[in-house]
Amino acid sequence: RADRQPEFTQIDIEASFIDEEQIMGLTQDMIKGIFQKELGVDLGDFPRMPFSEAMSKYGSDKPDMRIPMEIVDVEEFLQDIDFKVFAAPAKDPKCRVAALKVPGGAELSRKQIDEYTKFVGIYGAKGLAWIKVNELEKGVEGLQSPIIKFIGDDNTMKIMEKLDAKNGDIVFFGADKTKVVCEALGALRCKVAEDLNMYTSEWAALWVVDFPMFEENDDGSISALHHPFTAPSCSPEELKANPLEALSRAYDMVLNGVELGGGSIRIHDQSMQETVFEVLGISEEEQREKFGFLLDALKFGAPPHGGLAFGLDRLIMLMTGANSIREVIAFPKTQSAACVMTQAPGVVSTAQLRDLHIKLREKPKAE
Repeated sequence: RADRQPEFTQIDIEASFIDEEQIMGLTQDMIKGIFQKELGVDLGDFPRMPFSEAMSKYGSDKPDMRIPMEIVDVEEFLQDIDFKVFAAPAKDPKCRVAALKVPGGAELSRKQIDEYTKFVGIYGAKGLAWIKVNELEKGVEGLQSPIIKFIGDDNTMKIMEKLDAKNGDIVFFGADKTKVVCEALGALRCKVAEDLNMYTSEWAALWVVDFPMFEENDDGSISALHHPFTAPSCSPEELKANPLEALSRAYDMVLNGVELGGGSIRIHDQSMQETVFEVLGISEEEQREKFGFLLDALKFGAPPHGGLAFGLDRLIMLMTGANSIREVIAFPKTQSAACVMTQAPGVVSTAQLRDLHIKLREKPKAE
């Protein structure tokens, strides 16, 4: 991944008696000041977008707002058709059927569409349905697609109307588990925009806020979206009653589709921390064993506190126009975490292993 390495440089702020507004205001002014001074760029005010909106419209919690395309739900038109590929997920509350309209995309060749189909497969999508809009004034006769016969003429035209499709557009569809559809169409949105050079500005910054506290796993269990020490924006009682509806006091700064930094207000109340552990299925015994020190500290009193951490390498990558943080790190690693310049990791001597009380065991040879 272009924005990750085994090693990185982090600018971390941790502060007591501070809230979201203060942290976000301080760090936003810092980033704006850096861009103004070093690049002569005015990033303007950073708009705020709830996590739910980011995922619904852009399929990502770090949306690139330079791209003039949005993902639109179309389940309402596909629930009663015989085509189960669309109908089944359209009826399932844990699934999603959505469309992405690409202005001017009708010029894409079948080979390019096949490449995009392969691309979304990386994110778990089983296929990529599409409709080319050639002459909308002719109705379905002016559309080109292998799926119209399964959707039906009336439903197809209603979808075109909802998307405000124009001649020369192409519409891509995703139908699967909500996570798969969001990730696949969200990534496709960025890929197509890059290939067709659809960016409307050079820079676009925003804050993504109102993250859920928890997410439901495929097996029905619950896990923390960020980590279990993020403060919820509700009471312990409300959190316990509706854990999947609870929002957290977390925030991410996003620039050009890259998460520059993220943070949250931390839990400083013992009962709240115990409630979070309980929701996550951590027993009282396990709480004491693993987090007893923290719960004791909270019992005796801890100040309200929060913070935010920036990835310096990502910031420099964006400012220099590099495509990967490998290009701005002194000793970048390969995919196997090896350093080409220093040949690390190297051989460890027997004496060093002995000093660390480490003994190597040879892997048994297969007979």
